[in-house]
Amino acid sequence: MTRIIAGRWGGRRLAVPPRGTRPTTDRVREAVFSRLDHGGHLRGARVLDLFAGSGALAFEALSRGASEATLVESDARAVSVLRANARDLAVGPDARVVKERVRPFLGRAAGPWDVVLLDPPYDIARDELAAVLEGVAEAVDADGIVVLEWSTRAGDAPWPSALEEVAAKAYGETTVRYAVPRAGGPDVSVGGGSVEA
Repeated sequence: MTRIIAGRWGGRRLAVPPRGTRPTTDRVREAVFSRLDHGGHLRGARVLDLFAGSGALAFEALSRGASEATLVESDARAVSVLRANARDLAVGPDARVVKERVRPFLGRAAGPWDVVLLDPPYDIARDELAAVLEGVAEAVDADGIVVLEWSTRAGDAPWPSALEEVAAKAYGETTVRYAVPRAGGPDVSVGGGSVEA
């Protein structure tokens, strides 16, 4: 089990798929959402949660004031858990669960989204992640923000030219990277582009 940290559902527990996913730790989630909250990115936001797993990221965003979330996950067991968590929270139409692989979804999705959250498997091929991020660059709003959780050991993220990394913070095995569209991206107040230990 994992839990929602703050907002209208703060303290509520979420079921986690039995295997095949790596839920974001409370520590990392608190850090990510504190930054997003501080930057004013969540209130009324349209959120896209890719590789959604248990949905902890999207549900945390909704709990803290996002207006809607789309959760994309291809694993059938994880999708069942996502739908059960949405029912338990009585999210209603604010959350849409999509059972599909991320790249095909991005190829046909109707954005833009204000916040795009990605927590792909650590063993995802670098060229596959690069292709996903190309799709994300087209799906995020011009004033939006992209948050990527990826293995610290994997090195720099393969951002496309349309996205600019503005901050990164390492939490042991996980590094969280923040990027914005190069044309007129917001001041997210999260420091420089180098990884902080």
